[in-house]
Amino acid sequence: MKNLLDFFIKHSSWFVFTFYAIVSLILLFQTNPYQQSVYLSSANTVTASIYNAFGSVTSYLNLRDINEDLQERNALLEMEVTNLRNQVYDLRLQLEDSAIVSNGEQQFDFILAHVISNSISQTNNYITINRGSAEGIKPEMGVVDQNGVVGMVNVVGTHSARIISLLNPNLRLSCKLKNSEYFGSMVWDGKSPEYAVLQELPKHVIYHKGDTIVTSGYSAVFPEGIIVGIVDGNYNGVNENFISLKIKLTTNFSQLSTVRALKNTMHEELEALKQDNNEEEK
Repeated sequence: MKNLLDFFIKHSSWFVFTFYAIVSLILLFQTNPYQQSVYLSSANTVTASIYNAFGSVTSYLNLRDINEDLQERNALLEMEVTNLRNQVYDLRLQLEDSAIVSNGEQQFDFILAHVISNSISQTNNYITINRGSAEGIKPEMGVVDQNGVVGMVNVVGTHSARIISLLNPNLRLSCKLKNSEYFGSMVWDGKSPEYAVLQELPKHVIYHKGDTIVTSGYSAVFPEGIIVGIVDGNYNGVNENFISLKIKLTTNFSQLSTVRALKNTMHEELEALKQDNNEEEK
């Protein structure tokens, strides 16, 4: 306490000066219209600058929520397009055979997730997301982002899951040239994370550099028409029966952030049919 009193006594002149200065400024700005207008203008400028800075910080912190909302809206639109495409296909079948009836239900739904771990430089690359069985994630779900195919779920925990990346030679994806019925098998060759190889295309297939490669829809994992990449050219020549194409992947695996796990509402039904077919073949 004594030290505090000594401090005030030692610097008393400064405290007195500060007090009189504050009182003088208050009297000056309150009793003089011109000085008061200058003060208000300056105060408004400072306040506006502070609010602008605060607004910039708040906007930056909200970017993730905004991005997630945009991703969800984009995913909904993509699923609508995919399901409309399937319904158009069913209607075409109905025109060919009136006995075929479509229920018009949405076949694919999605679950939004964030990437928490990702590798692109290993021999076998995997991705971890922050959604698991508690959120509806199951093995063999296809995974995409806004640019194209990412991979397929293979291990599921309660609140996380591991995805086999498309940059993994163990994952083979049925793909085709857009607007064509010729399909092949997409696989990563272990080289660049920007490219993969579309194998086993019939030798007579006509293609051009820049053609779009999409999922074929010949599995219960991905719907038809999800973009995978762009034809970059021929890959290691042509054999007797097939050709292989070098594909520039549309997904940027080095910048994965928000992804969508695709839920096929008909998965169990399709698997049951497949199992019945296998038993009949035996």
